[in-house]
Order: sequence, then structure tokens, then C-alpha cells
Amino acid sequence: MNSTVAPRRHEVLVLGAGYAGLAAAVQLAARTRGRGDLRVTLVNPYDTFTERLRLHMTATGRRTAELSIPELLDGTGAEFVRGRVTAVDPGARTVRIDDGRVLRYDTLVYGLGSVADTAVPGAAEHAHTLDGPEGAAVLADRLDRLARRGAGTVVVGGSGLTGVEAAAEIAERHPELTVVLLGRDEPGAGTRPRTRAHLDAALARLGVRVRGGVEVTEVLPDGVALADGTRVPADAVLWTSGTRVLPLAAAAGLAVDGRGRVVTDRALRSVSHPDVYAVGDAAAVRQGYGVLHGTCQSGMPTGVHAALSILRTLAGKEPRDFRFGYYHTPVSLGRNDAVVQFTHPDGSPRRIVLTGRWAAKYKETVTASPWPTFVRMKKAPASGAIWPRGGRHTRTRSTK
Repeated sequence: MNSTVAPRRHEVLVLGAGYAGLAAAVQLAARTRGRGDLRVTLVNPYDTFTERLRLHMTATGRRTAELSIPELLDGTGAEFVRGRVTAVDPGARTVRIDDGRVLRYDTLVYGLGSVADTAVPGAAEHAHTLDGPEGAAVLADRLDRLARRGAGTVVVGGSGLTGVEAAAEIAERHPELTVVLLGRDEPGAGTRPRTRAHLDAALARLGVRVRGGVEVTEVLPDGVALADGTRVPADAVLWTSGTRVLPLAAAAGLAVDGRGRVVTDRALRSVSHPDVYAVGDAAAVRQGYGVLHGTCQSGMPTGVHAALSILRTLAGKEPRDFRFGYYHTPVSLGRNDAVVQFTHPDGSPRRIVLTGRWAAKYKETVTASPWPTFVRMKKAPASGAIWPRGGRHTRTRSTK
């Protein structure tokens, strides 16, 4: 009597359902739908997709769409596990989540992203951040209470693009509040003069008080302290000055860079653990012009490329190199104004700049595009091309 034993399924575990992780999970599940030899499991703390490009809107009480991750995955064969990752063990090929469960993997896609860098004394205790929907909602409630009072000062620490968008959104939504934007650089540093001029004019029109060339040394319960010894009083502080990655990769023994990001090879595999792929903000991905900086513009392509690399490896083929070039930097300035700085592939500014209402429409199209892209990935046949052929990326218009 002959008996056969079905081969064990190859388990792919994707950590994080941000722009990069969700792209990896959906692309991989769509391309292996109906196969019995591979299973994709996606782990995320929330069952709704967080549109990080809209968190500054959530922080002012504006309603955004409820985008269900389980509904998106329905029909793909992928499994969704709600939980927060607490530990990764590459030796045992396991991941532990906050409810105590231990999940096993054969291939891991590490896409846990980044959070606000609150290393400045007092920032973690006294400042709001835009790390997720809960924190943004807490800030929205605080701003509403200040608005009902009829006055108040909101300090936005960090004059990068997130800080600029948040300051403009708060000032437009709550004109009765005083918004102060603080940072080492002037808004739009590194962009073309026309871009900076439009940013400056928009912030002035909205009444945002901009102070560049300053450094916040401490966040206090009632304001911030600056390096020159002065203090700026505030009823609420929003911290947007830089990001950091979670320490889980370093604690697991994965090779990381100085910022704790997983160092990858050209196919997005960990240089120390080839069965681990790193995507999005969590990865230190080197290109000819340097290491990618964390944006969802580059995050979604890394997720798609990781999925394609996994499939090529399982088929006995060498994965192709990941290549990416930036295309633009869109910045919203309230609901009806924006500026779009188009860029060279290395991120340096081109001469082309779009401003005003057309830029706002462009920015909204960019912001809204990831979810429909995920839906198209889900519906595509296994052999269908969702991203540039072969996983080679030159430029993308899809996200900020």
C-alpha cells in the first residue's frame, strides 16, 4: 500500500501593514492564489489601513475613509493576524506578538516602519505625534478643546515636510489658534526657490509663525526650551522632528545600520539573514545615489519587489536587483493649496514646480492612490504585471 505525504507549505510572514508591508502581502498572495504550497500571513496592530499621508488631517478632526485590511485580503488566501510584534527570533524562525502567540515562518518580510523620534528630553512625555490614528485623534481632541476656549498656542516641532503640512492644516482648520513652526531649517530647505517662496507665502497667509534656525532642546508641559536659552510657551506641542525605527530588528540580531534599519542586499534580503526581507522605512536600501529615505513613494515598490524576489527564489531563480528613482515631493498646505516639487531620480529638485489648486488636486490624487493600487494588485491574475516588469523601478507617481 502506497501512501503519500503532502509537502509542507512554505510560510511567508509579513510584519506590518503599512504601504510597504501591505504591498508585499497583497502582491504575493495575488500571485500565489490557489496554490497549496505557500501561505501568506500578515501581522498588524490594527485591522484598518493607516493612511499616514492623511494623519495630519486626522489630527484636525477631519474624517477619512475606513479601509479594512481583512476585506482587502479576502479571496486572496492570505491570513490576517491582529497583533503587535514584541520579538523576532531569526534562529528559530519565529515571531512573538503581544497576546503571547508565536508565529512560525520560512520567509519573513520585515516592514514595521518608523515612528517619531522623541529622543529630545520631554518629547515622549509631553508632545503629540503622528505615529498612528490613536495619537492623531488625541491631538484632534486637544485642538478642539483649545478652539472652544477661543485661543491657544500650538507649537509644531520640526520644519520638515510633515511639520509644514501639519502646521498648515491646523492653522486652516483652527484659525483662532496661534500656530508656531520651529525647526533647524527653513521650510522647503533643499527645494527650488519658487517652491520655498510658495511655502512661505502659504504659511504666512494661514498665520503660521515660522522660526527657522532654532533647535528645541526640551519639551516642557507648557512649551518648549530652545538651545539659545529662550522658551516658547505652548498649550499643545506636536513633534515631527525626525523618525526612528523600532529596536526589534537590532534586538533580534539582524544586521542594522546606525539608525537601526535592516541592512539589505540589492534584492532587499537582510545581509545577515537571507530568509528575511526588509521593506519600507525599516530597511536601509542602498542605491547608486545613497540610501533610500523613508517615504511611501519608495515603500510600495520595495514591498512589491520583495514579493517578486521571494517568488523567484522559490522557483530556483536569482532575484533581480531593486532599482528606484524619486519623482516628486508633494506638500499639502491646507485643503485647497499645495506645492509639488518634481525631482531627479536621486531626489534633488528639478526646475518644474506645481503650485496652488492644481497642486492640491495632484496631491490628493497621490494621497488617494495607494488603496486602489492594492485593490488592483488583489484582482490581477497571477501572471499579471502590477509594477514595472521584472521588479525594476525607475520612477513612480503613485505615492508621496
